[in-house]
Amino acid sequence: MTDAERYFVDKVSLYFEKLTFPRMAGRIFAWLLISEAPQASMAQLMEALQASKSSISSMTRLLIQVELIEVVSLPGVRHDYFRIHKDAWTTALKDRLAQAVTFRQLADEGLALLKDAPPERSQRLQEMRSMYAFLEREIPALLERWEAERHLLFESSNAR
Repeated sequence: MTDAERYFVDKVSLYFEKLTFPRMAGRIFAWLLISEAPQASMAQLMEALQASKSSISSMTRLLIQVELIEVVSLPGVRHDYFRIHKDAWTTALKDRLAQAVTFRQLADEGLALLKDAPPERSQRLQEMRSMYAFLEREIPALLERWEAERHLLFESSNAR
């Protein structure tokens, strides 16, 4: 790994940590984004990231669970490889939509709880509800536009 690649991997890992993921999960994800091959084996990840098998194993399981990476098999090869999940970006946005729905529902519950309270007491909840209701309406449109753009950018270029 070059110094520039190491810097990128570390930068991504620090961002993952801010998102409450373990730093090693970010390192694996970053390496899979920039590695020469689109996939890497457990041994290749261990070597590139100078990490133990148990660390790579537990973090790849986490990344698979949140659908950022996936396991792939190569013909004639007995071990698995890991790569960025084909729909990682769409899945991430769908997760944000689910979070928006949950936060809007929580705000609704809080507003119902405070229905007889003075309006200034529910102002924070009302703003929360308004923002998450907005996201709940807008994210599906973003997903639709992204899918159309993704098709134009990547699917049509693969047909050539």
